[in-house]
Amino acid sequence: MPLSKEKKDAYFEKLNRLLDTYTKVFLVRVDNVGSQQLHSTRIMMRGTAEVLMGKNTLIRKIMTDYVESHPEHPIASLIPLVNGNVGFVFTNGSLTEVRDMILANRVPAPARVGAIAPEDVHIQAGPTGCDPGQTNFFQVLQIPTKISKGQIEITNPVHLIKAGDKVGPSEAALLDKLSVKPFSYGLGIDLVYDNGSTFSPEILNITPAVIIGKFSFALSRVAAISFSIGIPTQASVSHSIAKAFQACVAVTLNLDKFSFPEADKFKAFLANPGAFAAAAPAAGGAAPAAAAAAAAPVEEEVDALEGGMDMFGGDAGGGDY
Repeated sequence: MPLSKEKKDAYFEKLNRLLDTYTKVFLVRVDNVGSQQLHSTRIMMRGTAEVLMGKNTLIRKIMTDYVESHPEHPIASLIPLVNGNVGFVFTNGSLTEVRDMILANRVPAPARVGAIAPEDVHIQAGPTGCDPGQTNFFQVLQIPTKISKGQIEITNPVHLIKAGDKVGPSEAALLDKLSVKPFSYGLGIDLVYDNGSTFSPEILNITPAVIIGKFSFALSRVAAISFSIGIPTQASVSHSIAKAFQACVAVTLNLDKFSFPEADKFKAFLANPGAFAAAAPAAGGAAPAAAAAAAAPVEEEVDALEGGMDMFGGDAGGGDY
């Protein structure tokens, strides 16, 4: 049923307001998403983001008029993408937080005949609850079974449907018999728009920790290359200074009449290591004491035989033979 002129005008004003207010947009796909599920998502995002659905032709017309009145506006990059069952989520908040809210509301759903499987479907081995009279049904699907305790039991796990394949009537009927809902549906993110930049939603998985880790790894590689070719760089200068300091200390340790304050503590340690050990904190003193006691040599007891014994059991006191 076509929209009335009043509703079209109201929709025109709403979309223009959203385009003026927000700088971040999620292009979302709403395949197999019910109205109640969409309503729950709107409630969850209230105060953080706004969801807009509508006819693609009307959305393209309004966005085209908006770009004409705002020349070179980057939102024009989204116009060719308004195809299929899509919608928009507008926000000025954190993209990762809104992304999590978009993907959180998913509902389990049965496999419908003719639907494209979004993921693989596996059936685990075990009892099915079906009576033995339905054995032929499993044989048609080439599922190995046996009769156990008056019911059909699947003997081996089965890869029933592959991702991207259409669900056939036999597969749908079997999953219904087993009371299995293999799929879950909700809003899916096709694209992210942020102040004129468009990118894949996978980019939002890159956290600051990941960036720091990648940068540190690259920095270490640059430093290693700099050392190999003998050309100092900002990445290698700190390591060069550390190596130079070690060389200076090594030379100073062999000199009696020259030193510098940073090397004095190394000389002092080599001159009297015990002083540093004595100055160590006494925490856990019982354990070191026990270890020292265990490390102390144990004197062997020697029989107090005068002069000892010779190899024949006699006195070895030096008497005459």
